[in-house]
Amino acid sequence: MSYRIAVRALCEFAAKRGDLDLRFTPSPSAQEGIAGHQLVGERRGERYEREIALSGAYRHLEVRGRADGYDPDANRLEEIKTHRGDLSRQPANQRALHWAQAKMYGHLLCAERGLDQLTVTLVYFDIVSQRETPLSERCSAEALRAEFDAHCQAFLAWAQQELAHRRRRDHALQALRFPYAGFREGQRPLAESVYKAIHTRRWLMLQAPTGIGKTLGTLFPMLKAMPGEPLDKIFFLTARNTGQRLALDALRTLGAGQRHREIPEPEHPEPGDTGSGSAEPDDIRSGDSRLGDVQAVPLRVLTLTSRDKSCEHPDKACHGESCPLAAGFYDRLPAARRAAVERGWLDRAALRETALAHEICPYYLGQEMARWADVVIGDVNYWFDFHAMLYALSQQQQWRVGLLVDEAHNLVERGRGMYSATLDHAAFRRLKPTLPAPLKRPFSRVASAWRALADDSESDYRVLETLPGKLIGALQQAVSQVVEYQSEQPIALDSELQRFAFDAQHFCRVADVFGDHSICDVSRQAPRGRQRQAGARVTLRNVVPAPFLTPRFAAAQGGTLFSATLAPEAYYRDLLGVPDDAPWMSLASPFRDSQLEVRIAARLSTRYADREASLTPLADRIAVQFRACRGNYLAFFSSFAYLEQVADRLAERHPEVPIWRQASRMDDDARETFLSRFEANGEGVGFAVLGGIFGEGIDLPGDRLIGAFVATLGLPQINPVNEQMRARLQALYGHGYDYAYFFPGMQKVVQAAGRVIRSGTDEGVIHLLDDRFARRESQALLPDWWPKPIKD
Repeated sequence: MSYRIAVRALCEFAAKRGDLDLRFTPSPSAQEGIAGHQLVGERRGERYEREIALSGAYRHLEVRGRADGYDPDANRLEEIKTHRGDLSRQPANQRALHWAQAKMYGHLLCAERGLDQLTVTLVYFDIVSQRETPLSERCSAEALRAEFDAHCQAFLAWAQQELAHRRRRDHALQALRFPYAGFREGQRPLAESVYKAIHTRRWLMLQAPTGIGKTLGTLFPMLKAMPGEPLDKIFFLTARNTGQRLALDALRTLGAGQRHREIPEPEHPEPGDTGSGSAEPDDIRSGDSRLGDVQAVPLRVLTLTSRDKSCEHPDKACHGESCPLAAGFYDRLPAARRAAVERGWLDRAALRETALAHEICPYYLGQEMARWADVVIGDVNYWFDFHAMLYALSQQQQWRVGLLVDEAHNLVERGRGMYSATLDHAAFRRLKPTLPAPLKRPFSRVASAWRALADDSESDYRVLETLPGKLIGALQQAVSQVVEYQSEQPIALDSELQRFAFDAQHFCRVADVFGDHSICDVSRQAPRGRQRQAGARVTLRNVVPAPFLTPRFAAAQGGTLFSATLAPEAYYRDLLGVPDDAPWMSLASPFRDSQLEVRIAARLSTRYADREASLTPLADRIAVQFRACRGNYLAFFSSFAYLEQVADRLAERHPEVPIWRQASRMDDDARETFLSRFEANGEGVGFAVLGGIFGEGIDLPGDRLIGAFVATLGLPQINPVNEQMRARLQALYGHGYDYAYFFPGMQKVVQAAGRVIRSGTDEGVIHLLDDRFARRESQALLPDWWPKPIKD
């Protein structure tokens, strides 16, 4: 059994030493990097070879990669690195890493073509000045082979334990059985469909109702498929932290994170093993298992956490002279890495504990351990975002990846956010007086271009026909100067300058890929304080994320998008860019209509113009239901203002009804306090915002929650921005109102109402508080298993 590894990964493992240092970072975007490589290649002769696939072996290591270019006339191999900033300030360990990569490619080329010597050249290409800085070294084939062998030897022991781990993991997964005596109703077809999707290397769109056990029902078949496909990694991606906790719980149920007892390796595959290539393993078809007889599985599980939540020293810059956890990072990393793989279970707390025990940064240890984990749990942005770390690693390492995307209905809005960018003039004005002297001039150019844009605005909101080229050009120059300055002076992670530099860089990257999937708009900002002139907020607003998400779907071996609300099918296909051959499947609910009562206030309007008149009827209706059946309820409203008005009216007219309210900004403790009020046998009404943190992803089974009130259809506010989105969606798909307003609104309603029935024994009531719920098109989007609504 050989171990495959990319040249870059091998060098990063064996050749990196010294401090973590982000002062000089080759930070061009992917598009800029590709363009830079192309430009360098175009400057070469006709016989110049580009993107040369190379491979070689060292004992049981299989090393692969692509050399950037080779000039046969000069017998010169080139490794091209794009960058911004003064090259003389590049850290020595980064330069050493680049040389290691170039010489590895040099050896592979010499071995393949029988060369006895070669000129190896690092070509540093400045994307701003478009100047090349070549650094060359004449090397014999023997010297290149010696360096290749040295790096491979340094990795060999690690590769051996990785191969041993994979054998143990795969044999354990082949023996894995479902952890309960049987599947829940609907859970078996769910597991079968997920397995078939990854087995046929396709994507699946799966609408699976609440209570079916989606998390366990998707992870189990994906793990069963891992040895036979084979998969290098499984990524479980979520849009909310609650989904991450559920995934960790499911993995523990399946035996991960427990003390492992070796399973003997079978001499011959058994009929039910995934290695047999069957469309479904026997244990998925039958559900044959025994409750409590769960084998421990040697599975490495990693939870990724964002940098702002992981950083131990947010007031310090990421380099050894500033942060103690960056000093000597790569020198201490090997021991931390060994400790982490031995631990295996790396949730946020365990990862932090391991990192601090070895005095290195938890965030960057997490980035490293993504290379060696079997299952990685993280936010959807780790695969779908512009700067998606898991996607980039998978491309570099050529991993075979299976993806599970939980609560996939959120991917529309999350995708839009990933590929949108906003620059706020007010934040820029606050920054200007604090700028260091070297940055004042480039930022003055930004200010001039921005001011001209604001002066051209005759209305408070307008859409630009073309991108603001002068502003974008000034921003690009300013970002380059910030990078240059940062290489000399530390900039704190949470500083205004650092935040603006990130925002500006992201804005420029979004501008590079601007198209009819997005709009560019300008909103005037009124003068404040001593300011005499109006400002302007400039936004590149993505409307359709599909063009950006489609390549990310294609980069995986396959996967499943699953949610309780993934209808209408065409809406999600159009906006997400799911592959054409991805089937859409909706599973029946395990719940009975007798568990639920649905009532529609058919004579009540909660439209904006009728809000004031609706306050008393809403408060009275909540009170009547509470007196009829005392217990815990959730009441959802379209805004905090509306929530407060109804809560105040209820408190005024019915003070005997206990109430508690969601605040506009709640930290984790405040959220837990809110949810803790929903005790078994408790009584009261929690007021929450529709589409907010309590509208999905919370589980209050039994009598912890016996009913919900949903006021309004959850439609986005009608304003100039949403109207522009409606117009663009109408032009692209012919369903502007539905795609911009109606479908997103009803999705929030169904999610919120779905908090009531969470198990086969729950019972409750849902009040849909608006006459528009009585319309046929609204009821068509309600769950099929719901009983016929009572209109009153």
